[in-house]
Amino acid sequence: MGSLEDARFEGELENGVGLEELEEELDAASGSGSGPEATRTIEEAVRVLLQGLGEDHEREGLRRTPLRVAKAFREGTRGRNFEIYHGLGLVQVEGYRQNVKDIVQGALFPEAGLDNGIGYAGGAGGLVVVREINLFSYCESCLLPFSVQCHVGYVPSGQRVVGLSKLSRVADVFAKRLQDPQRLSDDICAALQNSINPAGVAIALQCRHIQFPEALSCNPNPKHPCKSEMQGWVRASVCSSSGVLEVNSFWTDFLALLKFRGINLEGCSKNCFPVQSWCPSRSLEAPLCNGHSTKNPNNGKVSSKPGPTHASMVAAVTSILYSLGEDPMRKELIGTPYRYVQWLMKFKSSNLDLKMNGFNLGKLTLHKKTGDVVNSQSQIHSVLNLPFCSQCEHHLLPFHGVVHIGYFDEEEGKGIERSIFQSMVHYYGCKLQVQERLTRQIAEAVHHVFCRGVMVVVEANHICMISRGIEKGGSSTATIAVMGQFSTDPAAKALFLQTISNNTASGG
Repeated sequence: MGSLEDARFEGELENGVGLEELEEELDAASGSGSGPEATRTIEEAVRVLLQGLGEDHEREGLRRTPLRVAKAFREGTRGRNFEIYHGLGLVQVEGYRQNVKDIVQGALFPEAGLDNGIGYAGGAGGLVVVREINLFSYCESCLLPFSVQCHVGYVPSGQRVVGLSKLSRVADVFAKRLQDPQRLSDDICAALQNSINPAGVAIALQCRHIQFPEALSCNPNPKHPCKSEMQGWVRASVCSSSGVLEVNSFWTDFLALLKFRGINLEGCSKNCFPVQSWCPSRSLEAPLCNGHSTKNPNNGKVSSKPGPTHASMVAAVTSILYSLGEDPMRKELIGTPYRYVQWLMKFKSSNLDLKMNGFNLGKLTLHKKTGDVVNSQSQIHSVLNLPFCSQCEHHLLPFHGVVHIGYFDEEEGKGIERSIFQSMVHYYGCKLQVQERLTRQIAEAVHHVFCRGVMVVVEANHICMISRGIEKGGSSTATIAVMGQFSTDPAAKALFLQTISNNTASGG
């Protein structure tokens, strides 16, 4: 549990109950078994997955990965727990689901309204909107986290308004489970309608789901690539409404207040983004978990073909679902273990030569330079915004972004084609990685060819920063590696960094 780690609690609650005992009680309430038992089951499943990827789970960087993954999954699906009480009353711990009525009932405040019983916080003719609530949830089709920006509106009734922070807490309750965008929107809307009895509720969600690595590495317009924080995401906007907010005039007011923040959801309607189109993994042919080969039209493509996936890995993911209190045979989860394994297999450890990805260090042919010239006199060249997707070996969660490469060209003015640089970035990215190592490996590979000097800058967004306990959406990480002349020439380093900055400022 990320909310209980890193000394955020000091080992015991005020009444002397230890954290492990509290975790056990919480899990007992959800019916998912004891905390330590569920964690151990997930840890063992992760070891099976690492072995299937050709990794040694005992090596230094992976030794604690099974525990980290178990904590992330269990915390990210805490929304499955129900009413949690302890000796001193309702336990208020971030990440645990509480009964929605318990959340809002203590935060309903009297506010004068209209004679007909419908009151508005600002008087007649208005509504209350809380915008840009940042959440994350887990995609039920592939088990990858997706980011959510949630906007909540409601029209008070019975001369009562609710504390604004409670709207965010209710939304978080339903995000903490395996979800798809439309169900998440519907769940939040129904919960608020039933718990505070307003005249109406409106929910709008803007969701982003990471693409598969091959889509991220494909850049049709290299002169104007996507910025790292926008790269490769599948987007979905969904909405739900009830009561008077199903009436066009109220809904129009809701959309207008979102536009004040630059949020344009015109044309958004319920089921405007079918779940089949939402998750990139839905296009996969997925055999059913129980070995049958029937086809479910509401669950994407399924097939009896075994494919390259190891049955032991699929079984391991199925055991993870059980440990989270889920039913792997629920129709929305049929095929999910297979899809998650297919995602992981894209980062399978490989000892293949770089020539398998179009980059053979021993037989590299230099072509006419294709990088941008930073300074013709010093012969510094740059290749910017090479997209990549990799998998964090600490949490088995993706990180993605762009790579910038600067190098001192050889005297004959030759260089490497951009496509070769892209293949090299893809080779080092598509495996279990950490960003610091990725940066260094790319620099060493380029320096093998251009010995005068190489500088590599990697900008990336890490999914583990929006999920788990940290939940810092929007953060990004930049790393630098320098070799050769760049390490001894501050002016050259500054010149290349300025080139990246200028490119970013121009929208490149």
